[in-house]
Amino acid sequence: METEKIEKKILKIAIDLAREGNGALFVIGDDIKYKNLLRQKLEPFSVFERGSEKVLKGLANIDGAVVIGSDGIVKDYGVMLKSPKAFIGYGTRHAAALSASRKGNTSILCSEEERKVKIFKDGRYIMQIDALQKNVEKSVPQITTLLESLGAGLLGTIGVASLTSNFGIALIPGVLVFGGSYYAIKKIFNRWEGK
Repeated sequence: METEKIEKKILKIAIDLAREGNGALFVIGDDIKYKNLLRQKLEPFSVFERGSEKVLKGLANIDGAVVIGSDGIVKDYGVMLKSPKAFIGYGTRHAAALSASRKGNTSILCSEEERKVKIFKDGRYIMQIDALQKNVEKSVPQITTLLESLGAGLLGTIGVASLTSNFGIALIPGVLVFGGSYYAIKKIFNRWEGK
């Protein structure tokens, strides 16, 4: 449950950043390999502390990723993630997000060019949110519930071809879910709607 609350908080920040045309990378988890690019001047703090949104937005604009533990504590910022695997057709930030999402971590990437938020879990690209979609931030509770309910096992990608919007499943306006089972996802949405 704590992870869902952290993802909800970070997704709202990520949507704001992407909407403004800023790139960023947040990684949530405890088994993350990285090295600091700059000396840390801030003490670790919780994403739930008052005023943390503004601080997180500022830290996200620094080159490198923001690392958040599964307890919601911001451990480091401006870090270089170890990314042993390339993400064909995308840059180093995408490759880092993909690699960092392994071992139960969640990576949330803001694409400055596309103005989209991309979510990676268990080494897979599983979801994309269009930050320019009207009122998409109101869907964040549904998005985080979907992430936690299904997990990356069910939502696993079906290959590089699934990265195009033609192969995604759009059940929430502005949100594409890649791969997985359409019927299982639809069943969860029907449960939310009381059908």
